[in-house]
Amino acid sequence: MDFYLSTIGENAGELARQYGLGIEIAEFCYSANMDTDFSHWDGIARANMAQIERRIFHAPCFDLCPAAIEPLLVEVTWKRYKQAYALMRTYGINKMVVHSGYIPQLYIKSWFIEKSVAFWRAFISDKPPEFLLLLENTLEEKPEMLCEIVEQVGDARFQLCLDIGHSGTVSSAVPVSYWVEHVAPYLGHVHVHNNYHISDKHNPPGDGIIDMSIVLNQITQAQPKATFTLETQDLQSSLTWLGTNGFIKGAANA
Repeated sequence: MDFYLSTIGENAGELARQYGLGIEIAEFCYSANMDTDFSHWDGIARANMAQIERRIFHAPCFDLCPAAIEPLLVEVTWKRYKQAYALMRTYGINKMVVHSGYIPQLYIKSWFIEKSVAFWRAFISDKPPEFLLLLENTLEEKPEMLCEIVEQVGDARFQLCLDIGHSGTVSSAVPVSYWVEHVAPYLGHVHVHNNYHISDKHNPPGDGIIDMSIVLNQITQAQPKATFTLETQDLQSSLTWLGTNGFIKGAANA
């Protein structure tokens, strides 16, 4: 399995180098870090990436929505994603994770699909062939809406990022296995973390009610080309769990 470590976790760069894993840069999930104290956050990101060739960039994800009802919010979302893309390219990265921006009971799904499709088609239209944009689930109750957005955009450079932890929180109306089954044809990447079906805690794989062994095996069988990021704060114990359970080599006794 092709694993990356998110820099939300402690010592992500050091551990990724130690175990030969990729890195997912999360320093700019908070968009203000691209503006205020940029040199500080840029230095941290570059230190995490050092000597690691396999890289993914997590774009800003707070208060942004490509299908926002307020037009000025769509403009801000566009600006931030363009800014994130430009920064990502300076890091030699060609894969970017974005959140859908969906909020239950606020958006009519038909509106959200239509506006999202138009936004992402426009955004990806001038990007190079090697670029991959990964749309992550957050508060969606079911996977069908995201699948429809990707299908309507109709571009191989636009795929889904299944966040296992998000699909296993109280906001989801269906089991994680249902998510895997439906997103598999559109799946490019996976975020791995666990919880107790209450809030989005980003626990290690073995700390929660999601049976992560079953889910990871289901994903690898349904979409063998998918890549994975450990998106937990406690990366060391997460790596130990993955090694003990046979998903990565060399970490069982970490």
